[in-house]
Amino acid sequence: MAQGTSIPLETSDRANTFLRIGVLFLIITAVAVIWLSNLYFTQFFTQSTRGHAERQLSLYSGRIISDLQRSAVVPLLLSRDTTLISALNSDDFVATSQRLIRYHEDIGSKEIFLLNSEGRIVATSNRTELGQFLSYKPVYVAAIRSNDTVFTSFENESGGRSYYFSRRLKSDQEFIGVIVVEVDLDGLFDTWSKNDATIIVRNSEGTILLSTERQFENQTLKEAFSNQPVLSTMERALRATGEWSGSVADAYIRGQPLFRVDEKVPFQGWNIVYLASFENIRTRVNAILSIEIMGYAMIFALLFYILSKRALRKSFIFQAETASLRTLNEQLTMEIAQRQEAERNLQVAEQSLAQSSKLAALGEMSAAVSHELNQPLAAMRTYLAGAKLLLKRRRPDEAMGSFQRIDDLIDRMGAITRQLKSYARKGGDELYPVDLRSSVQGSLSMMSPQLNQLEIEISETMPKSPVMVLGDPVRIEQVIVNLLRNAIDAMKVQSDRHLDILLVAGEMAKLSIKDNGPGIENLDNLFEPFYTTKQPGDGVGLGLAISSGIATDLGGRLIARNVKPHGAVFEFQIPLIQDENIKAAE
Repeated sequence: MAQGTSIPLETSDRANTFLRIGVLFLIITAVAVIWLSNLYFTQFFTQSTRGHAERQLSLYSGRIISDLQRSAVVPLLLSRDTTLISALNSDDFVATSQRLIRYHEDIGSKEIFLLNSEGRIVATSNRTELGQFLSYKPVYVAAIRSNDTVFTSFENESGGRSYYFSRRLKSDQEFIGVIVVEVDLDGLFDTWSKNDATIIVRNSEGTILLSTERQFENQTLKEAFSNQPVLSTMERALRATGEWSGSVADAYIRGQPLFRVDEKVPFQGWNIVYLASFENIRTRVNAILSIEIMGYAMIFALLFYILSKRALRKSFIFQAETASLRTLNEQLTMEIAQRQEAERNLQVAEQSLAQSSKLAALGEMSAAVSHELNQPLAAMRTYLAGAKLLLKRRRPDEAMGSFQRIDDLIDRMGAITRQLKSYARKGGDELYPVDLRSSVQGSLSMMSPQLNQLEIEISETMPKSPVMVLGDPVRIEQVIVNLLRNAIDAMKVQSDRHLDILLVAGEMAKLSIKDNGPGIENLDNLFEPFYTTKQPGDGVGLGLAISSGIATDLGGRLIARNVKPHGAVFEFQIPLIQDENIKAAE
């Protein structure tokens, strides 16, 4: 006997050895694939993100030049304004400030002010600055030295920088004053600061003039980056992880890795710098790596399952050699089971009344389960037949699609059996935002074998935008499938079959399913349990009762009516949800 069992044991040991070697090889391969995928996709998404950043940088640069050019032409136009010239000649500035205020509102500049020949503000769009002397400021000094419009910038009292276009005014070739327009570049950068990227503008000397990070202004880039807070241990570890992944950062702000893109601004040697985060790249790479890891995990699970089956088979061989001991254990187990059975019989006798009511509910639910699972089983039979045919024709890839659909239907059957418990005992299932359009499409996909077999003409009318309701996707599809199945059964005996599906979103979401069958004989008892007009074996009369209960649980209702000249309409109504309800549910 030992000689007879040694051969299969040795064969099994060799098979297990080869299988373990295969698992080790697969682990090494998985690590290599994940490593190379990380490097490749990091580089790929980095290049793609850099290209997007370059395009964004061109838009930012163009916007700065556009604002500067728009403001640069204003002093030239105002220097020819006869009203301003007359006011300077006559020292009568009563209506001049009001005129500059109108110009300021039309142009959208930050501020406009008029200086007389002594450098004093005599008119301005901001009346609080009237009377101030700017004769020592570059905006005045540079203007009186040039015949053209000049651009100046200097640090203001609050620590920021102000930007001006100024031009001197003449009357009979005599200098009489200066018109000044302040450019609102700070407001532009305040708007850009809401974006994730950091935008910096430097002058020809490398000093930061403007930045969405205000603390960087009036520094060089090196000084700005060196003045960052000291990183914690966790932040240093995250930085090392980013460098390990191949995404070497160009700069760090508050511990976040950034890449850098530069572009010249065609204005006084300025340069614009765009700093964007690597976080989006990491997220996309991690998503791909997660899929790969999940795939390998499924393969490993399958291999470990095979190993466990082999180990179980070996344990059966050892159990055959200890049959006598197992027989004794079985006898002891049988005696224990008999004693437990006697105790259970006593408990059943004491609780017979309560048990009778429970058995009645169990019988009702068993009928409901049978009713609800008929449709998935029919679809699985169709998909299985198709898969067998595809395998015979050596088309395994297409057959895998049928097997996947069968797997989805098995999951759906499990979900249905869980949800059907609510028919006998109301549950507290959590509800989620559901697009009713997707539920309709999923139900039609599930019913497609029956629809195609009977050659039913289907007309669908649904909104282009989502129709969001609060519910359980499986229970909602359960209602729609029941309504579709009833419509199909109503049209079986006729040759011309039409099915109209209409989804509208008003105060409530309303899904109407209309058939051209003979109609409904008894509308009053239609939603009662076990009421049916079908032949024995075709239905038990629970589908509409369950569907009506689901609709009520979701805050809606299910109604039916006949239509002329023939046919019936079932309407599933359920409340719509607003955006704030969707966020709260999430």
